Amino acid sequence: MSGELVHLEVSGGVATITLDSPENRNALSRRLMSDLKGHLDAALADERARVVVLTGTGTVFCAGADLKEQRSANEAREGSTLNAASMPDMLNDIWESPKPVLARINGHARAGGIGLLGACDLAVAVEEATFSFSEVRIGVAPAIISVVSIPKIGITKAMELFLTGDTFSAREAAAMGLINAAVPAADLDAAVGRYIESLLKGGPNALAACKRLVRDVPGKPVAETLHAMAERSASLFASEEAREGMVAFAEKRPPRWQEVSG
Repeated sequence: MSGELVHLEVSGGVATITLDSPENRNALSRRLMSDLKGHLDAALADERARVVVLTGTGTVFCAGADLKEQRSANEAREGSTLNAASMPDMLNDIWESPKPVLARINGHARAGGIGLLGACDLAVAVEEATFSFSEVRIGVAPAIISVVSIPKIGITKAMELFLTGDTFSAREAAAMGLINAAVPAADLDAAVGRYIESLLKGGPNALAACKRLVRDVPGKPVAETLHAMAERSASLFASEEAREGMVAFAEKRPPRWQEVSG
């Protein structure tokens, strides 16, 4: 649609959300955030979409907060534009989404842009991309995005990167667990496509259950959690989706997930 800063396309079971605000390097302005939230809500609610892909146009994935807009908000004593634009709610929607959300990182990511990809379940970046928790360089801290970043990169690395604001490469981002892979730009779509192909083979409810395991299990007492997960496992094995999956395996055919999920 004309005038949008974010676009949504649904095709082949995939909802692709594209940040398209090149004049400010896909920065998180109020308007872009509003468009993004609307399209994210639509993608998560769309029964045709099994997987959500978040990407951007140009050579920048997302530059973080729109600092020009934030300066105006400071002068008006309006507080953080990211809070006003419901950044916490949106990151939580991505984090808790039952559908897998994959970040296709087309270029550089800074500050809040790292928050977006950090909330995603999988992330693939071009090797040319660089990253920085740059907040400290302008006198603030990566408060909101720390919630989705620290679980991925760990306390030691988070302390280093938050305090220094130093820039790091896509390969370094992959090595620390912030993203899954760094690939040549020419291979980005193929790498993303391989993930999508694998995700579409899984049952929708099973994918949602896997996300919940990764969110729920770490840090819990072992004995208590084993019993809780045994109950969850029994429920999954008794589901219609599991019945279809096992019958399809025996019959050597692809499962018909759309007939049993919902």
